[in-house]
Amino acid sequence: MTKTERKRILEQVKEWFRTIILPNHLKNTQKLASSSKLDINPFLAPYLAVYLTGELTPESLAKVLIYPRVLGSSITTSFGQNMQTFISDVLKNSFGSMVTGIDIEFIDQVDGGKKYCQIKLGPNTINKDDVETIHNHFKSARNLGKTNNVKVAHGDLVVAILYGEPGQESNHYKRLRDQFDYPLYIGKNFWQRLTGDENFYDDLRLAIAEVAMEADGAEALKDTIEKLATTKKVKQIAQLK
Repeated sequence: MTKTERKRILEQVKEWFRTIILPNHLKNTQKLASSSKLDINPFLAPYLAVYLTGELTPESLAKVLIYPRVLGSSITTSFGQNMQTFISDVLKNSFGSMVTGIDIEFIDQVDGGKKYCQIKLGPNTINKDDVETIHNHFKSARNLGKTNNVKVAHGDLVVAILYGEPGQESNHYKRLRDQFDYPLYIGKNFWQRLTGDENFYDDLRLAIAEVAMEADGAEALKDTIEKLATTKKVKQIAQLK
């Protein structure tokens, strides 16, 4: 991969986050300013507020209610739901495949072989049924190769996991590797094989963080906490007397 191509992918990733992920994240943050959007446990929430800040106030309660949703489930769900967009808009522009069940095709920059790849988000993102589905897609790809007189070796059918470390993969991924003998490219290893740059994974993480800096999410979070703390329901729960 040339420096120009590498730069283009990084810019595409930033633009994807800037236009797809970030607006949804900000929207989901801001709507939490209304207590009606929250299912508040009146027993546990005050305890967590004190545990987090050492005091029970509307502000500390608001933080406990908002932090898990904004920094956890909200963005994780949004990121996962939009993963197909990432594959289509960013990776398929450079490495798209016409083969059903194959997300991208690329020349492995480590071993030089052509790879037919299914992309998954993280090391715990498939279930038992997905294993058979992936296996069947790979069998179909090999059969199509035979029909078209294109050699597709078993080891050229790979599963790429966009983030994580070797050893973190679930038992379902291990089954793909150990039972069906499909290579797993995990995190940094995948991005190096795709781009030829062993530092691309770290640069990618930095590029995404730079988008967050552009958005000033900290200010949106602070404003939402302040608004939630003024709601009648939060004030009532924060009262010990």
